[in-house]
Amino acid sequence: MEQVMKNAFLFMSKNKFLTKMAKKYGLRFGAGRFVAGETIDLATKVIKDLNKKNLKVTIDYLGEFVDTVEEANEMADHCIEAIEAIGKEKLNSQCSLKMTSMGLDISDELVLSNMRRILEAAKKSGVFVTIDMEDFTRCEKTIRIFKQLRSEYDNIGTVIQAYLYRTENDITDLNSLKPNLRLVKGAYKEPAEVAFPEKKDVDENFKKIIKMHLLNGNFTAIASHDEAMIEYTKQLVKEHNIPNDQFEFQMLYGIRTERQLELVKEGYNMRVYVPYGTDWYGYFMRRLAERPANVAFVLKGMFSK
Repeated sequence: MEQVMKNAFLFMSKNKFLTKMAKKYGLRFGAGRFVAGETIDLATKVIKDLNKKNLKVTIDYLGEFVDTVEEANEMADHCIEAIEAIGKEKLNSQCSLKMTSMGLDISDELVLSNMRRILEAAKKSGVFVTIDMEDFTRCEKTIRIFKQLRSEYDNIGTVIQAYLYRTENDITDLNSLKPNLRLVKGAYKEPAEVAFPEKKDVDENFKKIIKMHLLNGNFTAIASHDEAMIEYTKQLVKEHNIPNDQFEFQMLYGIRTERQLELVKEGYNMRVYVPYGTDWYGYFMRRLAERPANVAFVLKGMFSK
């Protein structure tokens, strides 16, 4: 039953009509738990509140189904606006983005132009930028463009997904760049030809790449709500005397909030992924797909209104 629900929400996350309706009617039915509002001003207030609790942040302007040059340029403008707000307000925040929103599916020239605009603005404001990884069909292209941009800029990292068979080779291949990587399990529905179908295999590969990247001496963001992965990392860094400034934990805004604060109290760096914007529907559906408890929360919110 849980897998059926997950597949249903993932299917709905790709529905353009429902995305359009969600934009029209705004943040309702519990989405506000996971999304920090529709404007940069609202998101800034959330970041300030998190920073007061010693939580670091990475902000993401949400966007799906970018089909035109104009839309891609507009998305890049929003990212630059967020980066400038971070610099102006002196927030402890990075910026995350999806390259499809910057024109990845349109042309290399367009995505590189927008990424360079963003990275130049980020360099001026002292902001680090992480390229989110998307589905497998875009993985190779994303890594290729990341390598190009990493040769030009220091303030850029990307995401590597543990559920893909290719991931161990990617960690090895990227090591020469000494990259700052966010390691995740992976949230897209992928075929067994390219990804581990069993959770236990994904978990083992996740542990393997955490260890590889940390022991390579590179900065590692462990982005997971899984307590087993958090404890594994704690033991690993203790065993190998890895300093706390070489890694951080990352979690999503609105999920395991108390645990985030506990990790800060334990002396670890904890970064919260904070999305905002009007195009929240696809992101929200994927959060519902991840955990049935999130669905229960939303239903409770609907009937209490």
